Amino acid sequence: MFIPPPQLAQGRRTYTDAYADILSAYRRSPQTSASSVILLVAPDVDSLCAARMLASLFKQDDVLYRIIPVSSVQELQDVKEELATYAELHALILVNMGNFIDLPTPAWFGEFDLGVSIHVIDSSRPRSMANMFYPGENGERVILWDDGDAEKLTELRKAWETLEFEPLPDSDDEDSEDDFDDEEDGLEEDDSSEDDNDDEDAEDGSRPSGKRRSTDGNSKARKRRKLDKPVFNVTRDEVEEYKQRLNKYYYAGTSYGQSAASTIYILATVLERVDNDMLWLAILGLTYQYVTARISRDKYEQQHTVYHDEVSRLNPITFNSEESHSLNSVNADDLSVRPTDELRFMFFRHWNLYDAMYHSSYVASKLGIWKEKGRKRLTGLLAKMGFSIPQTQQPYSHMDRDLKKALVKKLDDVAPEYGLVELSYPSFMRCYGYHSQPLSAADAVESINSLLDFAGGARLEIELEGHRHGGEWFGGGKLWEADGYEKDSVPAKANSATKGQANGADDPAEESSALEWWKKNFWSAYDSLLEIDRLRKAIQLAMSVHRAIIRQGTSIIDKQDIRTMRNHRVVILTQGPDLVLFQNPSMLSRLALWLIDAFRDRAPATAAPGRTKRRELPFIVACLKESKGTYVVAGIMASPEFGDVRRKWHFRNEFPKREPGH
Repeated sequence: MFIPPPQLAQGRRTYTDAYADILSAYRRSPQTSASSVILLVAPDVDSLCAARMLASLFKQDDVLYRIIPVSSVQELQDVKEELATYAELHALILVNMGNFIDLPTPAWFGEFDLGVSIHVIDSSRPRSMANMFYPGENGERVILWDDGDAEKLTELRKAWETLEFEPLPDSDDEDSEDDFDDEEDGLEEDDSSEDDNDDEDAEDGSRPSGKRRSTDGNSKARKRRKLDKPVFNVTRDEVEEYKQRLNKYYYAGTSYGQSAASTIYILATVLERVDNDMLWLAILGLTYQYVTARISRDKYEQQHTVYHDEVSRLNPITFNSEESHSLNSVNADDLSVRPTDELRFMFFRHWNLYDAMYHSSYVASKLGIWKEKGRKRLTGLLAKMGFSIPQTQQPYSHMDRDLKKALVKKLDDVAPEYGLVELSYPSFMRCYGYHSQPLSAADAVESINSLLDFAGGARLEIELEGHRHGGEWFGGGKLWEADGYEKDSVPAKANSATKGQANGADDPAEESSALEWWKKNFWSAYDSLLEIDRLRKAIQLAMSVHRAIIRQGTSIIDKQDIRTMRNHRVVILTQGPDLVLFQNPSMLSRLALWLIDAFRDRAPATAAPGRTKRRELPFIVACLKESKGTYVVAGIMASPEFGDVRRKWHFRNEFPKREPGH
């Protein structure tokens, strides 16, 4: 079943009722432990924020809970088998997973004790019809927290219920019906001839009584056969129409609705437990969806308006809006959240202006920075704005105050000449007193993402703050170390492809180590959500990640490694200094997004429909995993304009026989 948000409930059950059921089941149970309420959380920023918010609510209500990170359907299957042994389990909450799985069926949670409620808080689409409309007790205990979309699926619900529960005709049934109709027609002809004979006999006054009895017997048999005839409420044409309707929905591709963090924020608002921490986490969830092109600019701005009102309600306005891109904390205890206009430059407040623009996918796509000509255009842009090279290559915090104050105005005046017309978008920033300079939502999302991928398990060189291109030998750089990680536990194989080959193709210890690292990274990112020291340190890691993306993307374009097929573009990575980094699916997806942005303006939209189609081709990026002899593959659909949502595209349509995760 599904429950609508409070503003659309109209007397029906909603988020608060589901949350109250979780609390009441926990408090009534004689057996309570951390395994009574379990959160299964996907490894992405939105899921982390939603889980942190739920954890805060449970803590306030004295509810013990447990968080289990789950990264794939296969892992969810393994976790399910373990959960089946937990006698004290009462509530299972799936965060950003489970939408596409038929959870009420016996193959998943249908055989669990009926006292276990399953809550699905997932922003992805499409959704399983069984999760929303499955009848009976099994269907009612699977509760999907909807954002208002489920009520628009009336036709799909009818199609699913018909195909699932109604008797359906098939070809054999229709053949038997045709045979029966032919036989019945023959009997009617015999009856009519017999009736004619009876009429003639009646005129002669010599009608035999046995003949009429025989005719009546045939008529009764015919009626009995009519009663035995199968009755179908739908025709074969309707069945085909319903199947096509469902297939169109399921195979339209992945899209996204309301973020999981926003769903929990609505719950906290109704419970009157909202504070700046909750608000900031909800903003991070929304920002993550936008910067990864999961939602469109229009949808983002619609949600931004809501959060802007919340920011104004919880935080007094004490700053000059003209300098909102470079805010400072008012005092040592200033932990406020403030609206700001975010420039599309990567970490420009923490980097130098030149590098921030150089590593921006938007600037790269417009200027073509992978070529010498493009880099000269970037230098010319800064010079035309009145920014000298020494100024743009020193930390932003050390730039002249007048230049920082005039940055946005000069960009608005000069950048359109270079095709840079969408350099900013409305966003938010959070202050951390005197512990750190304010951090924007986009920078926080990039830092958390980097911790999820590379907090441990790989060797990455980062620059020391205030240094530039120094390298480890010259004191300008060092190897990344996350807080809480032992230095000697980082696997040395991560920096060498040849060592990976020497270790063997099927090393169980290697697989176990990789599994251990991604879970440690999950908890490192989770802890950083509200700890500014961890998050600020991760900014340097995120910068190194973006350098690797630029290096690899530039190399791909320079070497012309992109092959354009009829329905997609393909890039295969088999060598390079950063090959191990791109074996991470998230990192590979980021590279695909960068390539999409780079190619968008290389194939400009024209009146020719074929030309427009080419700029919307999806990207397939594969990276060789030498230790196993397999490829990690990421497929992402292009968006026609920068800031638009990625077009829907189903990976399985092009690769129906792929293995999960490859």
